[in-house]
Amino acid sequence: MPTKQVPQPELIFEKSRPGRVGCNVPTADTPEVDLNAVVGETREELHLPEIGELDLLRHFTNLSHINYGIETGFYPLGSCTMKYNPKINERTAALPGFANLHPLQPVETLPGALDILIGVQEMLAEITGFDHITLQPLAGAHGEMTCLMLIKAYHESRGEGEQRHTVLVPDSAHGTNPASAARCGYDVKSIPTDPDGNTDLAALAKALEGDGGKAVAALMLTNPSTLGLFEPNIQQICEMIHQAGGQVFCDGANMNAMVGTTRPADHGFDCMHLNLHKTFSTPHGGGGPGCGAIGLQAHLEAFQPVPVIRRPEPESAPKADYNRPLSIGRVSAFYGQFLMEVRAYTYLRAFGKEYMADISRHAVLNANYVRARLKDVLPPAHDRPCMHECILTAERYKKEHGVRALDISKRLIDYGFHPPTNYFPLIVPECLMIEPTETEAKETLDDFCDAMISICREAEENPDLLHNAPSTSVVGRLDETAAVKNLDVRWRSSGKDETLHTDRGREITHGEGFDGRRVDTVPSVR
Repeated sequence: MPTKQVPQPELIFEKSRPGRVGCNVPTADTPEVDLNAVVGETREELHLPEIGELDLLRHFTNLSHINYGIETGFYPLGSCTMKYNPKINERTAALPGFANLHPLQPVETLPGALDILIGVQEMLAEITGFDHITLQPLAGAHGEMTCLMLIKAYHESRGEGEQRHTVLVPDSAHGTNPASAARCGYDVKSIPTDPDGNTDLAALAKALEGDGGKAVAALMLTNPSTLGLFEPNIQQICEMIHQAGGQVFCDGANMNAMVGTTRPADHGFDCMHLNLHKTFSTPHGGGGPGCGAIGLQAHLEAFQPVPVIRRPEPESAPKADYNRPLSIGRVSAFYGQFLMEVRAYTYLRAFGKEYMADISRHAVLNANYVRARLKDVLPPAHDRPCMHECILTAERYKKEHGVRALDISKRLIDYGFHPPTNYFPLIVPECLMIEPTETEAKETLDDFCDAMISICREAEENPDLLHNAPSTSVVGRLDETAAVKNLDVRWRSSGKDETLHTDRGREITHGEGFDGRRVDTVPSVR
């Protein structure tokens, strides 16, 4: 376990010295223009730091070394599938024929790109069992909303648009589910989870009784759920909704547990979204581009967004079809995130039909291994095999020692691991959601479990050690509430000499001066 205190890096403004520049400015072609003066005026106007190229390079390189990513360590965020992204995907996406395409090029100049899109659609249709796939939505929540827009258009086409104004959402759902429903103008009704971690069938039946059932437009169900459990009654649930005239949406955020093993369309779902940026290639941490592809059954096909990429004939060139009178219209300015689809295409072809099931089998195996190793110190929320992630509770440590799940996660940083997801799903007290993914080796999982077991022992013997963790990070424990309420993420300068006060208690005066505001993105540390 590391014990050395990590030195605090200086801000780029603290390294600034008057007159230093990071590049050699060439002589202008026109004598009346002094490029050095232009650069100087721009730097002064924008209040940019003055620093040499080498110092600039070292500054940002050193910052990158204290960053944490999937390539530097285990990243067990649950429901996020922070798995390793094979580099072949990145190399493919960087090929000039893909990377240099322009979104305004005529469709006729893009036959290869359209072939990629068709290929991804066909493979995803085979994997999910749905009749149609569209790749237009730009992220998972966008895909959810698009599915609800399709469902709304479907009900309106049947003359039931106003009548069906309610969407049912389990209490364990991702927060984007009720948000997407509300954004589409629906009322949201919560369905509780039963003691076994499944959808409460009695509560669902009650919600569908009489006029209540006639008002239901859809049920949004995550399977496997955010409790990391496969819904054993899924076919019965879909039948109940269909008998009431509603539609069933599958939140596919956890498709990592089912790839190649079982198909959501076969369970009875009418549509679903897929996070290509999670399940089928690039992990979505760090704010990178997403792709929320959706699958839909044939009865929703007429309403899908335009353009529809398809082949008019089996062997013909792909076309972008805009002649869709019942379409909900565009849901993005261009056709999705094309380079994410190139990555997904590479990923799917690399596994092939023969090895696709290995993804889900290894993901489920790894999660159950972590669950089994930690069950004596962090009991699972539900005592049954999990799917791609295990949901554990630290409630005992809070009651007996005043140690929260957050304290355990903060202490894990001192052991060199990224913390898992905390306090979600909300229905599990002191929740720790751990998703090891299929890409991690047993040795990594053992190191992680050993660290968690050691931390639980520390929680019993020395709770204050966890209360004050992490002790080896750059800024210590952040005041997360203050960070949200007093967010300050950009540099401001007043244009005159003033003293800069930082959260580290130092004062500096430099250059054109600063307005005295805090400069750290998080305004308070412990």
